[in-house]
Amino acid sequence: MCGRFAITSPPEAVRAFFRYVEQPNFPPRYNIAPTQPIPLVISRGENRHFMLARWGFLPGFVKDVKKFPLLINARAETLVEKPSFRAALRRRRCLIPADAWYEWRANLSGPKTPFLLRRAGGGLLAFAGLWETFLDPSGGEIDTACIITTCANGATSALHDRMPVLLEPEDFDAWLNPDETVAPPLRLLRPAADDQIAFHAISPRINRASAEGADLQAAV
Repeated sequence: MCGRFAITSPPEAVRAFFRYVEQPNFPPRYNIAPTQPIPLVISRGENRHFMLARWGFLPGFVKDVKKFPLLINARAETLVEKPSFRAALRRRRCLIPADAWYEWRANLSGPKTPFLLRRAGGGLLAFAGLWETFLDPSGGEIDTACIITTCANGATSALHDRMPVLLEPEDFDAWLNPDETVAPPLRLLRPAADDQIAFHAISPRINRASAEGADLQAAV
């Protein structure tokens, strides 16, 4: 799964990479955790747009939020058959900007070891995602989202058996296409190439959702 990630690139670099029309200004975030607001890129009309959503997907049919599980990830292999994601897969696909994510490797004894994973050589990442606007019983609206995951590639399988789906700029339009008469491009939901991702162990300080700062990403 993908349970923490980071977006620390300058806002102007993120906007240039994803080509959305808004000009948001946001601080670097080194430790984004579930239920926090995350940036999304969506397609509407002829343009891409920036928006914020809660990390924790809520399908439209949910009646009691407190009793519904927190959906931060969606498995690529079962997207089509899951009622929770069926409508969003057809109509509300998104990109989630990031430049790193975190994973924990189980050890034979003692606590798990946290790792930072990023593009080899550095640079921005685009997670494939889904979003939904949830209407609560009082009439309020909340935008929610989840990250789509797939099986790990040969390199990252040493840490975990799952990884986020990473999309390249040449695939953005196909994934974001809001035309629900066009079948979702499921062929894009595959593991990254083995040489695309680099990773290193980091401090267990990342375990605290309140921890922040560039030192969280330092190799240990």
